[in-house]
Amino acid sequence: MKQIFKVVICVVATLFLFSCGNQKTNETVFPNQASVACASQAIKNKFIVGWEDGTYSLERAPSEEYFRKNFVNKHLKKIRHVDRDIRIQIRPFNTSSEVQTQADNMQWQIDQISARAVWNQGYHGENIIVGVVDGMVDSTHPQIKNNVTYSEQFNNQINDASLNRHGTHVSGIIAADPSLGPVSGIAPGAKIASGQFISNDGGGSIGEAILAMHAVAQQGARIINLSWGGAPCVDNLHTTMTQLSSNGILLVTAAGNESANSDSYPTYPAAFMVLNQINVAATGFNDLLASFSNRGYKTVQVAAPGQSIYSTTPGNTIQAMDGTSMAAPVVSGAAALLMSAVPQASAQQVKQALMTSVDIPGQYLQTASGGRINVQKALEKLKQIMLK
Repeated sequence: MKQIFKVVICVVATLFLFSCGNQKTNETVFPNQASVACASQAIKNKFIVGWEDGTYSLERAPSEEYFRKNFVNKHLKKIRHVDRDIRIQIRPFNTSSEVQTQADNMQWQIDQISARAVWNQGYHGENIIVGVVDGMVDSTHPQIKNNVTYSEQFNNQINDASLNRHGTHVSGIIAADPSLGPVSGIAPGAKIASGQFISNDGGGSIGEAILAMHAVAQQGARIINLSWGGAPCVDNLHTTMTQLSSNGILLVTAAGNESANSDSYPTYPAAFMVLNQINVAATGFNDLLASFSNRGYKTVQVAAPGQSIYSTTPGNTIQAMDGTSMAAPVVSGAAALLMSAVPQASAQQVKQALMTSVDIPGQYLQTASGGRINVQKALEKLKQIMLK
């Protein structure tokens, strides 16, 4: 009996010590971010709060010390994690220098990934909502106005259509209506849910991006396109992507334009590698990786056309741009085609189909799949996957 009592005492003591060692404190929910990159990108007096119930909020305070004392301590039991809000910048994109030589084939990316073959089978992305978390989306543009079903702005800046062009361009690559103008989206039957957090200067707040991601998910997006990067130190962003992935949403990220090996020099959110994330490098006209594109056998899954991509821009205009920002929505559009063709397919199955059906050009591409997507082959692969 004494031995049993001793065992019970030991177990109780162990549990007590364990609970004490894991008790939430101001410092555990809001750890210091010591890196130089984090400090330089932090937005003064603005904080991202991840709550235990899975929601997020952006909070402001006169100082970090004030915020810790008067907000974190007050709500400690309900807070999961706090980050300083971080400013990111869309990587510079170029108006393509090769536009004139390719003027006879403005839609080369459509032919390159064999999208027309899927259209010919009657699939255009119908009933699929794609979230575009980016800059302004001009919902008055004739080629996308009928396909933008939701648009909300998560920053407070007045948009300048001559500067804030990125989001409209990304949206057109996904879902521009070819019956109303000169270009076509990869999935012209898909719908766009737009969450704007990028301002006229090409910068944005990760806290606002997180709110936008959850908003478009609530609108029914099965795919969320994230054509931006430069978000270190934000645990709440990684948690958000993990949550959305767990809810069956496909997250399509742009690998980046630094000509870098992402396995060695990761950037985020591209390198988070959550389950239902597909990270995209850019190819050029020669079907090889574009010189500007990041690459990586572990952290980049596929490649897609991203050079001299014509798409919609604000004010009823069309423009060609370069970048992995353009390659990512090509993949988002391809995924929308697959989901419309096989509605019961999961995000994981769509990702698997895209990765295992790539075209391998003359040179093995430095990605996990080794190639550039082919949506016609991906559809056949997806049908095989669904039979297993």
